[in-house]
Amino acid sequence: MQWTQRDQAVWDQVQIWIDTLNEEKSNDFTNTYEKWMDHGFSMIPDHIKEPFFEKLDTWLFHLHSLIQSTQFQEDARNRILSTARVFDEEVNTIPEIKNLTIDQVSYIADQHSARHRLYAFIQGGITGTGKTILLGSDFLVMIILNLRAVQIIAMSYGYDIKTPYEMMTSLKVFHAATLPKRLKGNAWDLLVRELGEQQYFYDGTDQITSYQSLEGPFKQLVKVYFISLFQKEKDSKWTFIPLVVGAGANYLFSRKVTDFADKYYKFRYLQDKGWEK
Repeated sequence: MQWTQRDQAVWDQVQIWIDTLNEEKSNDFTNTYEKWMDHGFSMIPDHIKEPFFEKLDTWLFHLHSLIQSTQFQEDARNRILSTARVFDEEVNTIPEIKNLTIDQVSYIADQHSARHRLYAFIQGGITGTGKTILLGSDFLVMIILNLRAVQIIAMSYGYDIKTPYEMMTSLKVFHAATLPKRLKGNAWDLLVRELGEQQYFYDGTDQITSYQSLEGPFKQLVKVYFISLFQKEKDSKWTFIPLVVGAGANYLFSRKVTDFADKYYKFRYLQDKGWEK
């Protein structure tokens, strides 16, 4: 299948975005911070850190499987197919969505991405009320929301996350999307390097998380701690601040994840179209 002029235009936009990932420069502070992190991590014995990340990977894998097996996700799959049939009534399966144009699949993905960013915004605002149970569950809820968002974006571009290959790939996309910006360029390169012919089973490396992955959870803990501090204030004029912090932080995190996932699956969609220079 040949690319259209619109395909080429979108491809150029994605390439510009990829260049911004690779242009991220380290400064003295980040260099010092990375050295400190590397040194601190190297001091942890292998018999402690290796099982920890193995269990973390296993936890993410099972959580991913649990999400995709829920009725909510099945309903989302059906909504994606219903929207796709508005453009092409012969679409009956997720892979057949690839027969749509780039603007049509992008429209489907954008609708779901916007919805999940709204969910994250609302959930963050609710967390900002400072209730103990909400503060304690905030991180888990954010992981679930954004794992689900990556799954839905993948399906919107015609990639069925029920296959082992796409399941593992979507997990790696989620992990890459949550990394600090300075590390995203290398993470993107690794994702692209693992692309090949369409396959059902995954035969790449099973490792997903790394110690750099812990920066995201650490920032979430800082957010929760900040919100909890304001709950001690009795002055009502400050009560809106934790709401703004919670809603804003969760929205930005969700936007970061959905933007990265959208660019990755858009890149794959165009690459899989088979156009050759």
